[in-house]
Amino acid sequence: MTNSLQHQAQLQQDRLGLRLAAHLSDGADDLPYEIAERLRASRMQALARRKVLKVRPARSVSMSGGAATLTFDGDGPGWWGRLAATLPLVMLAAGLVAINVIQNESRAQEVAEVDAALLIDDLPPAAYADPGFMQFLKSGGEREQ
Repeated sequence: MTNSLQHQAQLQQDRLGLRLAAHLSDGADDLPYEIAERLRASRMQALARRKVLKVRPARSVSMSGGAATLTFDGDGPGWWGRLAATLPLVMLAAGLVAINVIQNESRAQEVAEVDAALLIDDLPPAAYADPGFMQFLKSGGEREQ
C-alpha cells in the first residue's frame, strides 16, 4: 500500500513538472535573447545539480510467511557485518576444540588411574582377564565356601 501511494505521488509530481515545463516553454519564444540565454544557462546548471535516481533491479525475492525480502546486488554486509557473522562460527569451533581437548585429558586420566590401580594391586593383571574373576567382583568379592 505504501509503495502504491509513493508511486502515485511520484506520478503526480512528474505530471506537474511536465505541465510547468510546457507552460514555460510557451512563453520562452517571446523573451529577448539575453534573458533566454541566462535561462538556458540556469537550466543547464539545474540539470547538472539534480539528483539522479538510480534504479537497480532486485537480484532475488525471498518470501517468508506474509513478508517479502528483496536482495540487491552490492547490498551485502560490510566488513563489520562479515566479522560479526563469522565470530559465532569461530567461537563454536574454539568451543568444540576445547571440549575435545578436555575429553581427551579426562580419558587419559581415567586410563592412568586404572593402570595405577593395576600396578599397585596385589593381584596379577592376568586375574582381571579371567571371566570367573569378573563374576567374583560382581558378587561383591565374597568367597563362596
